[in-house]
Amino acid sequence: MDGKPSQNAPIDTFDRRIIEALRDDGRLSVTELARRVGLSKTPCQVRLRRLIDQGYILGFRAVIDPVRLGLDHIAFTEVKLSDTREAALDAFRRAVLRIPEVEECHMIASSFDYLLKVRTPDIRRYREVLGERISALPHVANTSTFVAMETIRDAGV
Repeated sequence: MDGKPSQNAPIDTFDRRIIEALRDDGRLSVTELARRVGLSKTPCQVRLRRLIDQGYILGFRAVIDPVRLGLDHIAFTEVKLSDTREAALDAFRRAVLRIPEVEECHMIASSFDYLLKVRTPDIRRYREVLGERISALPHVANTSTFVAMETIRDAGV
């Protein structure tokens, strides 16, 4: 072995408890995390470091309320590409990452190629983003928009 942690190392019940506790509250101290999962501090700290090093935990972030920031308009945009060869897909992927209003981008197995979640202050700004940014992405043939009327559950919050 080369000393690097295995990316496919199995995780156990304690590891899953750590992940769940941090999913609920990423600001837990190691002491509180250890108490919640039923371990002492040092073994919990070792497991946490391993979960981070092996890529089970990708990072920690603040969860922001977009509505309080005036970003309460959500649209889902279907994007159909004119070319789906790997070079075209790669060009699209790289370009879509440069549009800050695109909160999520998923390749879809359907009659269209990508589904974007776009968050803006209002429909007027969405129209600008769609017309000037999304429609101008490499290989975009057409788009279709669905506006969210109400959010029941948002994974980002």
